[in-house]
This record gives sequence, structure tokens and C-alpha cells, in this order.
Amino acid sequence: MIKIIILWLPVIFVLSACQSKNVDSLNPKTDVKVENGQMVALSGKRKISGIYPHLTTYAHGRINGEYGFGSECGIGALAEWNDKLYMINYAAHQPKGSEHKLYIIDEDLNMEIFEGSIGGTPTARMVHQESNQLLIGPYVIDSVGQIRVIPYSRMEGRLNAYARHLKDPKNWVYMYDMEGMLYEVNVNNLEVNKLFHDPLPGWHGKGGYTSQGKLVVSNNGEHASEGRTTHDTQDWDNNEYKWEESWKIDKKDIFGADKLGILAEFDGDNFKVVERSQFTDITTKNGIYAIPNDDSPLWAIGWDAKSVRLKVMDNGEWYTYLLPKATYNNDPPHGWFTEWPRIRAIGEKKMMMDMHGMFFDFPETFSATNTAGIRPIGSHLRYIPDFINWNGQLVLATDETSIQGNPLAGQPQSNLWFGSYDELSKWGPATGYGAVWLNENVTAGGPSDPYLMAGFDKRMLHLKNHGDRTVTVKMEIDVNGDNDWTTLESITLEKNGYVPYVFDGSLQAEWIRLTANSPSLLTAAFHFTDANPNDRTQKEALFTSLADIDDKGPVSHAKLYSNKTNFNLSVYAGTIENGKFTKEDEFEFTKFDFDYKKGISDSTAQETLKMKDIWSEDDASVILTAKNYRLRLPKGHENYASNFPSGTTRVVREVESERELANIAGTFYELPLFKVGQEPLYKMMRPVSTHNKQISDFNTWNGLLVLTGVKKDATDSEHVYSSPDGSTSLWFGGIDDLWKFGKPVGIGGPWKDTSVKANEPSDRYLMTGYDKKSLTLKADKDAQVTLLVYVNHYLEEPMEYKIFYLKSGEEQHFEFPEGFSAHWVQLKSNVDCTATAQFIYE
Repeated sequence: MIKIIILWLPVIFVLSACQSKNVDSLNPKTDVKVENGQMVALSGKRKISGIYPHLTTYAHGRINGEYGFGSECGIGALAEWNDKLYMINYAAHQPKGSEHKLYIIDEDLNMEIFEGSIGGTPTARMVHQESNQLLIGPYVIDSVGQIRVIPYSRMEGRLNAYARHLKDPKNWVYMYDMEGMLYEVNVNNLEVNKLFHDPLPGWHGKGGYTSQGKLVVSNNGEHASEGRTTHDTQDWDNNEYKWEESWKIDKKDIFGADKLGILAEFDGDNFKVVERSQFTDITTKNGIYAIPNDDSPLWAIGWDAKSVRLKVMDNGEWYTYLLPKATYNNDPPHGWFTEWPRIRAIGEKKMMMDMHGMFFDFPETFSATNTAGIRPIGSHLRYIPDFINWNGQLVLATDETSIQGNPLAGQPQSNLWFGSYDELSKWGPATGYGAVWLNENVTAGGPSDPYLMAGFDKRMLHLKNHGDRTVTVKMEIDVNGDNDWTTLESITLEKNGYVPYVFDGSLQAEWIRLTANSPSLLTAAFHFTDANPNDRTQKEALFTSLADIDDKGPVSHAKLYSNKTNFNLSVYAGTIENGKFTKEDEFEFTKFDFDYKKGISDSTAQETLKMKDIWSEDDASVILTAKNYRLRLPKGHENYASNFPSGTTRVVREVESERELANIAGTFYELPLFKVGQEPLYKMMRPVSTHNKQISDFNTWNGLLVLTGVKKDATDSEHVYSSPDGSTSLWFGGIDDLWKFGKPVGIGGPWKDTSVKANEPSDRYLMTGYDKKSLTLKADKDAQVTLLVYVNHYLEEPMEYKIFYLKSGEEQHFEFPEGFSAHWVQLKSNVDCTATAQFIYE
């Protein structure tokens, strides 16, 4: 048995810092205790936007900060035990261990690092009631804090889910790993038995939980799939599915389009496939405090191309509910970018679900007979593997800076966020998108799965009949979440017909479902948007130190790099003049002192001086040039490109692990990735906020968001730190502070006095995520201009929304209905002409 003992031997030394130029409240002391070159404890009081920099975790614990190995460092699991917060971080793919650590934080935020840590890729956590032990990753912790370790030589794998045992729960637990292995572990002597090596199709194991006499497990990816395509059995056999002979299920009808990942049951002897979709967390209201003989409704969260999927097992039967996606970061079929959405208690009898970039209130009463109470809270940019209510605060874990395909960071690092539940609704808007049908064959009379309606301000439905016969679609709502369905309205679609339907804002309903009166090929895509997107109330106080685009005074610009050879931030300071960044000085901003040190010691920091342009501007709009297509975006400020041209600023950067952000012409955009190292999925981008500031670089470091472009006369504060000579300043905050710049706005379109060819569609122009929308049209000839809308990212076919009949030289102005939303818009004219089409987003 290993006990945590921190010995302060003569080889231990203490690092502390307090800048004399700042008062202690602005730059409080940080202490680091070191033994044999390794950090063993840290303490500090510095707090910036809910983040304590001294709690940053790395892929190692060396005090000199020199990175060795491990391309990722997410904080995979949080648990309260013995009045302390326990957390583990994880490597990208290390089933045999790594230098990553187990951390123990007390109520004063003093952090100890367990000297017996063995790392790996663990995210599992469960309290075993009978033995009164916390199981977290490979560590077993008793009621007085003694820690035992299950070595990877005994239980190799990426440990992602503990669950109660079906046959001997007093003495054993199940461990389900990411490679699909199912173990049983004796909680007394830590004996390990491997029950199955790879019993199920799919890969990237995620969830596991025992309820109603069954162990339910999930995985969220496919080895053989690089896209949502159809595979026949031979395709899979010739690809990576060499383990098919070990599967313990009926293999009939388990291959095909969108059959990616799995949700499956195990009764102690046999497995049964529940659904071939990508699933992550599985739990009941008891969460990590798994109780004996749990018969509570069991919840599993996953997704497909259409929507977030919530599966409920109630009295042994399965039910399905659909919810919108705020972001498409999680969607790739390999499953790598979905670590680890959760449903768990957050105190005061509240539960919360985090899935596809959206927080939801989740009622602990949710069952097949009582489905009321799920409500959107808001969306976020932070990549959140776990969260917990601890020490009177909500704590969010993060998977922050990775270096997988990311040359602009030297080593991976992640931190925690501390705050309140109420703060979450002040981040991103409660806006999401999804579908119940997506260009698919729908049978007559069979209702769709229920789709969440409650809690969203503005709601609309895009209905398209791709078939060659008329069909009527009936909309039914469940007002109270009690399965009492009433008809709302029926909509008739002609062959190849399209109807946009905006719901009345006063409509009260928990769920909606659709039914077709005859078979047809149909799309039913929902767009739900927030009536009050993005909180602006803190904008001036939070960002007043950043220079506006029209400011003429001196500004501190810099290029940033999170160091590989130490824990510091490399800062290439300089100026921007005549469309060029000129380096004038070099600093390292120090991790522990939060001070500037002359010179840059890390040669890899040179990577940060390389910048790639993807945008330009013409009279009509911003032009985004991707590898095989181009898109158009609004101008957030009419003078942005002339004052701060592309080429002087950082445009694209990974800011959360496997998530990229773009700073284009005064607006931040989130860019989903499909695969590390590949071009982002620009067609799935969403705007975050319009800042119209001189932000020349942005980076995540030490758990913080760092922005450059600070006015040289800015006063030091919680968010601003300046060099002793005042020549260089940096802004520090949290990643989700970006929403507080205010909602995205802008003007632009595909045409402005543009020569247009008849029936030739314009470039696509972005509409996702914008609030009040209108359109101004003009042509030099009589013309019919058709407005096409793209309503789902997995449907390339646009819908014909409206035809405008233009008289030569006369301007038309069109206000979109409140609640109208689409992802992209496109225009075409029936004649050759010179035309203007400008969208105004207010």
C-alpha cells in the first residue's frame, strides 16, 4: 500500500515571486516545492477569469519545464474525496503509462502531485460503496487518503469507465478501456482479470455504467471510416477490422452508412447491440457514487450526423430523444474529438449535461414517463472532459493546449476553471442546430424521434420534400413531457417542395415530433437561436485595454509561443506599420513570476513567426479561400482591412485541443477540424464575437487565453501585465471571455456592383450565428434573383427560399422574419446583369 507522503528534504527548494512594481493583489506570491527536480506541490492565489495558473497540469512534472513526451494533456476526471479534489490528466494514446499525474487539491487550492503517478490515458472515476474507496484511473484511494496503484503491466489500456459488477459487486468492479477491453478488478487485493479483449465493433471506448441488471458500454468511433460513407463487409475486412472474429454479437446488419460507434448491453454473459451510433457518457442520477442494485433510469449521450442522441433505458426498455448541436467540433467519425461529454450532478440537486459545445440543465427525474426539464444553458469554446461542484464552486476540467498537428505550441498543458453556474449562461448563446430527417426515406404514419423544443427563444423548421409526390407532414408537441402528444399543425409539401416554418415565440412545449402521411424522401432541419446572444455588459471593463481598430495611439503587438524547453511564454514584441509586423524585442513571460525576462531561450519559438493568410477583401465582403472552394463572410468594420490588413495578424490557431479559432477582419470564428493536420471544416464554422480590436495574436498558455494588441498606456490589472519598461503588454483571460466582446455583426454579401452571369450561383455567404438579418438588393436590369439557403451541414442541396423581382436601378430591402436562420446563403440571377446583394447583420 502506498501512502501520500511529501518529505521536505534538503534537496527541496521553494520558488516564489512577487513583482515589486505591482501590489500583491495584482501579482500574488506563487510557491513551488521541488524534490529531485520534480514538482511535488504548488500553491498560489493569482486568479484570472476563474483560472488559477499554479494549477496548470503538464505532460510531466520537471521543474525546469523541459518537455519530453506526450502530445496531449487533458484533465480527464475530477472527483471529490476526503474533502479534497482529485484529478488526473491524460496522454493522447498511452495504454502502458506516461509521465502524466494524479493531483490532489485542498480547499485552499494547495496542490500536491502524487509521487507514485503512472500516467497513461485515464478518465475513469467511481466510488465503490462497499469498500468506501475512490477509483480514479489506475489509482484506488481509501477513506483516509492512502493510494494504491494498479500497474499497467497488470491492466494495460486507456482506462475510461468503472462500473459496478453484475455478479460480485461487493468485491469486484468492471473496467472498460478505450481499446474495447473489458476487465474485472478486485477492489480488495487489486487482482485483475481480462474478460474480453475486443467484444464489440467500433472503437474509442467511452462510457460504462451498471443499472437495471445490465452493464451498458459505449464507443464513439470507427477505425475504418474517414467519412460518413457506406462500407460493405469486404471493405471493413480489408481495412482495420481484423478483430471481427472476436466480436461477441450477431454481425448481421451492423455495417453500413452512419453505423459508427456503438451502444451495447452486457448481462454478465452475453452482449447485445442497442444502437450503432457514436456514444460517450453513460450514467444514472447517482453518477460516480454508483449505488448497489441501481434501478434508476440510465442515460447515454451520443450523436449522428443529424442530432445529439439521448438514449434512456427505463425498466429495461430503450427510448430515444434528439437535441440540437451548438458546434460540430465533435462530429468526426473517428471519435477523437469528443472527450469526455458528461452528465453529472453539480450541487443543490442540480444536474448538468455538456454535449456538442452546449450546457444543458438535466433533471435527475428524467425518465421515459417524465421527460420534462431539459433546458439549454449556453454554449462554450472550452473543451471540457469533466466537471464537478466542489468547495462551493463549479469546477470545469479542460483539454487545452495539445501539440498534435499544432506547431504553434511547444508542449501540452491544461487547467481548471472555477466559477458559478450562473456564469455559464453569460458565455455563448443557447443556439443549436439539428434534424430528425436528412434527405432520407420516411415511411408513412411512423413518428420521428422526439426533438427538444423547450428553453430555446427562437425556433424554426426547414421542411423539404425531395420526392416526386405531394406529402403532408404533421407536427405534434408534448407540452408537459408526459407523452401526451397533440397536433400543432400540418404542412403540405408539393413534390420537390420546400417550406420554412417559424414557430410562434409563445409556444410552450417540451418536445416535437413529425409524421408523414405518405412515404417520401424528406428533410426536416431545426434551427434554434438565442434572443439575447452574447453578453456585452462586461465589454468595456474587460477589454478597454485592447486597442480599437481606429485607435491611432501606440499599441503593443507581439507573436506568442508556449515554450517547449520551459514553462514560459515566448513573446516576440514589435509594431505593425504599413501592413507589416516588425519584431523589435524578445521576452519570455515567466510561468511562476508572471514577469518579463529578456531574451527567448526556446529555438522552437521561431514557429510562431510563421503566419498563413486565408482571407482577403473586396468591395462586397471578406473572402475566405479554402483548398477547394471559397466562401464569403461579413465585414465587421468597414475600415478593418485597410487599417489592419491580413498578413500582419495571426489568422488561424488551435486554442483548445483539436479546436481551432480564426481571427478574420475583426471577428473570431470557431473552426471545426475533421482530422489533426488537415484543413479546418470552414463550411461548418460559426462566428463567436465581433471585436474590431487590433488583436495581432492569440494563444492559450498556463490555462489562460492570451491576446496581443494592448494600448501602450494601459494600466496593469487582473488582465493586463506590462514589461518593466512599458514597451510590451499582454492581455490575459479565459477562452470563453471571447463571447463578451459582443454578438457577431457585420455587413457584406456575394455581390457589390458585381458582373453576374445568368443562372450562375454566387459564392456562399455565411449566415450561421447572426441575429437580426436583412438584405439589400439592386440590379441594373429587370431581374429575378433567387435566394438559396443551406440548412444542414450534411446536406449539400440548397433550398429555394425566395425570389425577388427587381426593377432596373431600384433597390429592394428585405427583413428576414425574427427567428429565421440558415447556415449559408447563395444568390443567382435569371439574367446577366450588374448586381448588388448586401446582408446586414445587426
